[in-house]
Amino acid sequence: MARLEELKQHLTPGKVYRRADLTRWTTSVDRDLRKLLDAGELTKLSGGVYLRPKTTAFGRAPANDHDLVEAFLKDKRFLMLTPNAYNALGVGATQLYNETVVYNRKRHGRFKLGNRLYDFRMKPEFPAVATKEFLLVDLVNNLKRLAEDETQVLERVRTEARKLDQDALRQALKTMAACARRSSSETSLPT
Repeated sequence: MARLEELKQHLTPGKVYRRADLTRWTTSVDRDLRKLLDAGELTKLSGGVYLRPKTTAFGRAPANDHDLVEAFLKDKRFLMLTPNAYNALGVGATQLYNETVVYNRKRHGRFKLGNRLYDFRMKPEFPAVATKEFLLVDLVNNLKRLAEDETQVLERVRTEARKLDQDALRQALKTMAACARRSSSETSLPT
């Protein structure tokens, strides 16, 4: 039991771990994982992805989204956003969505990690940070998936597009055009 206690000493509350991360502290990973799961010291979030729970005044805190997605993908190159970000663009988008979109280069599909559903979309290119210009182009590309009045939103997109940094907007269009070549269902920014 002393080895298991020693392993627990290395696990930080609130941190996400991959099974492979634990191999540096134990030679019996699967046996020790089972014991830690049974004792409630770890929570399984997905195949091979675990959380050392952190208790707050409100109960157990969920895993940090960024850390969870990074562990799941085994990659730091991704962009997470929620369609709620479109609401701040001033184009009439008002709906609230309970989903997180993850642009990445490895996985495609909807995956449940812990208690949250993530929509992973494989894209060859995407920015490190979602700029206003990128969000505007992304909104147009995803408009059919949203519960918004398309005609009204597209009219306001035209107006807002003129107010943005035109070079940054062209770059966002170029980036998304590279992605659109792989998907004929995406549209272009209205002129």
